[in-house]
Amino acid sequence: MNARGRVAGRLPARDALPVLGIAAAEAARAAGLAERHGMVREPAGDLADPLIARVERFAAERDRPAVTDAGRTLTYGELAAEARRLAALLEGEGAGPGVVVGVGGERRATVVAAFLAIELVGALYVPADATWPAGRVRDVLAQAGAPLLLVVDEGETAPALLDGAAEAGARVVRARDAAGRAPWAGPARLEAPDQPRYVLFTSGSTGRPKGAVVEHQGMVNHLYAKIVDLGLTGADAVAQTAPLGFDISVWQMLCPLLLGGRVVVVGDDAAHDPAALARTVAAEAVTVVELVPTMVRHLLDDLDGERAALSGLRWMIATGEELPAELARRWLAAMPHARLLNAYGPTECSDDVTHHTVTAADLDLLRLPIGTPIAGTRLYVLRRDDEEAGGDGTWAACDVGETGELFVGGVCVGRGYLGDFERTRDAFYQDPFEDGPTGRLYRTGDAVRLLPPGAGGEDRPVLQYLGRVDRQVKISGVRMELGEIEAVLQRHPSVGAAAVVVHEYPGR
Repeated sequence: MNARGRVAGRLPARDALPVLGIAAAEAARAAGLAERHGMVREPAGDLADPLIARVERFAAERDRPAVTDAGRTLTYGELAAEARRLAALLEGEGAGPGVVVGVGGERRATVVAAFLAIELVGALYVPADATWPAGRVRDVLAQAGAPLLLVVDEGETAPALLDGAAEAGARVVRARDAAGRAPWAGPARLEAPDQPRYVLFTSGSTGRPKGAVVEHQGMVNHLYAKIVDLGLTGADAVAQTAPLGFDISVWQMLCPLLLGGRVVVVGDDAAHDPAALARTVAAEAVTVVELVPTMVRHLLDDLDGERAALSGLRWMIATGEELPAELARRWLAAMPHARLLNAYGPTECSDDVTHHTVTAADLDLLRLPIGTPIAGTRLYVLRRDDEEAGGDGTWAACDVGETGELFVGGVCVGRGYLGDFERTRDAFYQDPFEDGPTGRLYRTGDAVRLLPPGAGGEDRPVLQYLGRVDRQVKISGVRMELGEIEAVLQRHPSVGAAAVVVHEYPGR
């Protein structure tokens, strides 16, 4: 395998990141406020534990169903065996430590086995969704430097996947060719907890996608955080509804495996059809579903008279978009047995960094809280000193009630953007607050505010999302949040969605 497929040298070291412009005394104040307001949580679980080791322990103790898709169910033993056969296939094709391996095709149980196989050989996972055009597949595989694309489809493969791989110079390997191979032997090649585990591409402001690299410890910490905050057990079944290119697909297909629970892979047709999704939830005894708020709205709209299909649901997680208060009100009224979690987080920080269980007490707020940090996360609300007002442009800490920008520290913070030092240095900093497990701080670009204890029924401060910082405007010298105006408009029963923009007129 040539150097093209390896991540070594394509990510900046911590010391190469910029230093955040904040005075030592102000940094100490920001760290103290974060501790005092409950914006700091320690990691959960064993962050050095390979996932395949947990899968094989469950297989040895009491084999049970692990992953179900529309065509088959794999027990823990069958999942581990398939992963080891795929690992042997990949290693034979040159995959190994630090090599990026593409996985493409439709969502199915094979993707879960492929992720575990990539972990076994010490490589990095990068998904290529079956619905992507060839140009997107090419860009992702080329920027990731993936020399291989493992296709999981059993039948015909989308031509765009094959065309994109060819344009990127990635060799196509088919998962079905692992059948009959001798399984890969030995433990997972996990050299250190901070070993890069996967690359997910987000949309870039320049039109070029950014490949966010997440470490093993950040990924596993997020899985354990979901277990702790949702109270998950081996009796739970989590629906894997997200396209492979979305970060939430990772926890959906891996988290139950830490518990002896079950992953239910929902295909695109059912995931995009509320009635079909509800039937799958009922038929497969799914207890946890995660959807974007738009899909939650469609689910409620289409299920009048058929809500018994969701009677076994314990949690609905809303993510990916801001959750409107009026939609939360509808959910709480229609599905009182299923708790509603508002989740927030950037791909660059191993997925979610905050959770908030929505209650009736939240509904009087203009915008719902995004909550408090998950395990392994440190959150700081900072504002830039206004140079126009005589400030020096450095960062200062925000207290309760003050609006600032959200920064994320802790074990959840990823490595940066693969092969893109410039954009990495625009968003990642050396952590001035803590010499922690990553030493990195991520600037989200999101405006937030700490609500005082008592807001939304909480006995401690909670974060409220206010929109992107670049949507904050000044009119006649007064700072205004366009998202807050939108939130007020959306409270009217006749308004389903609203967008507020500022127009400047000549001569004004």
